[in-house]
Amino acid sequence: MTQQQLAARVHVSVRTIISIEKEQYAPSLMLAYRIAETFGVTIEDLCCLKENKALEDERYENL
Repeated sequence: MTQQQLAARVHVSVRTIISIEKEQYAPSLMLAYRIAETFGVTIEDLCCLKENKALEDERYENL
């Protein structure tokens, strides 16, 4: 799927998709839901929430 196709399916601009891919923009919960639904995955999997939570927990433990 192209960036243009994904953008059209989730009702955003191609620039938004590019910004998300470059980690320059965090999508809203609704946009994350639309993207996850498009790819048939959960929001948790789309955003790697388990992995990111573990990294964040590690950082806070070391403070």
